[in-house]
Amino acid sequence: MNRPKRRKSKDNPYTLKIINNTYIVTFIDSNNVKREVSLSEDVFNAMDKFELEDISQMHKADRHIERKEFSEININKKAFVKPLLLEDDFINNASFKELKNAIDKLPSIQKRRIKKYYFDEKNEYEIADEENTSQQAINKSLNLAIKNLKKFLKKF
Repeated sequence: MNRPKRRKSKDNPYTLKIINNTYIVTFIDSNNVKREVSLSEDVFNAMDKFELEDISQMHKADRHIERKEFSEININKKAFVKPLLLEDDFINNASFKELKNAIDKLPSIQKRRIKKYYFDEKNEYEIADEENTSQQAINKSLNLAIKNLKKFLKKF
């Protein structure tokens, strides 16, 4: 029986394998000598379960680090450069009531996303995560919504 290869942690350097129904753990000892030890099926299964839990924890840690870095990048982008800006000229020229009416004329998806982005101050990735879609879809929707708002507000 072949086991799938698994990502290994440097802190957990053993390898489990089954050869001819013999359960074996392979590791390098403190003298840098490769050792193979036969195990009972119960011990093998316990070590296999531990290895799976260890891999799961490594994946969780990686996701946390990726999200943390991702969040910091987005926070910086949001703080310094907003990717989509409602243009100052139509915000300054349109009253709040006109802007509200223009937003109400948008399709429901665009309206919801504009409100989340500008009024709830969420970034595109947060909205995409909430709506189970891609950041690109959110970006396109917001750009289209802004284009529609410009059309509606040109009348004023």
